[in-house]
Amino acid sequence: MKDFIKKYEVWIFLTLAPLISTIIVYARIKGIIPGFAYTHGRFYALLFLLVCIVKFTRGNEGIKDVFRPMLNWRVHPKWYLFSLLFALTIATITLLLKGFYNGEEFFSLVQLDFSATSFRAAFFILIWAFVGEVVWVSYSVRQLTKITKPFYASQIVGAFWTLWWVPVVYLNAGVITDLPIWPLLFNMLGAAGMCTVIYGKTKSGICVWLLQYMLNMSILLMPVSPRVGGIPTYTAFSIIYFITMLVFMYFMNPSKTMKATD
Repeated sequence: MKDFIKKYEVWIFLTLAPLISTIIVYARIKGIIPGFAYTHGRFYALLFLLVCIVKFTRGNEGIKDVFRPMLNWRVHPKWYLFSLLFALTIATITLLLKGFYNGEEFFSLVQLDFSATSFRAAFFILIWAFVGEVVWVSYSVRQLTKITKPFYASQIVGAFWTLWWVPVVYLNAGVITDLPIWPLLFNMLGAAGMCTVIYGKTKSGICVWLLQYMLNMSILLMPVSPRVGGIPTYTAFSIIYFITMLVFMYFMNPSKTMKATD
């Protein structure tokens, strides 16, 4: 049994992750767990699941390996700046195109709405982004790149990441609400791809963490979310993010660097 789980470790995790999300959402719908436990539990349960699987198959050394990228902070400052500004730039481009298409004033669209979230909520999103970096990139992408190219690994992870979101979308109680499934899929495929590109260039989980955090914050702070900007705007944002990821994936091909060290 242990050999089987070890052989298919990453696939077992990726399969169980959406199931765990479904169970937690079901428990919330039935009133079994309170809102606070649901909001935080779906992230921490995901991390707990991963730790349990890796502990069973590879012991403490395996757990250390999962978190190892988070210790690498000595990277060129340009990557921190890139991670900080990338999603904001995509959101700005989206709003620029929206203004051009609708004949609206660009500067009336591009406004940061800091009232959209509180400092407390921003802090929690930072913690959840940390969990996301660990489970989806530091673990899942790195494991899959051992058997396939980084691009394919990222898209597999993006697909399962979307499946993890599906029950949350059904309940409509997540970091971002009113999410349509197909644009969400492009968003997650783009997110997983860009995280893979940044990790391939830096080997830093911190840069990936910041990239993912800013993706969530950009959607909340700028009017590109489905609730504020409308579904067409969010759809455009997701597709532009995905296409931009493809460009970066092609020109910054992380295949050699990831294969060489992971």
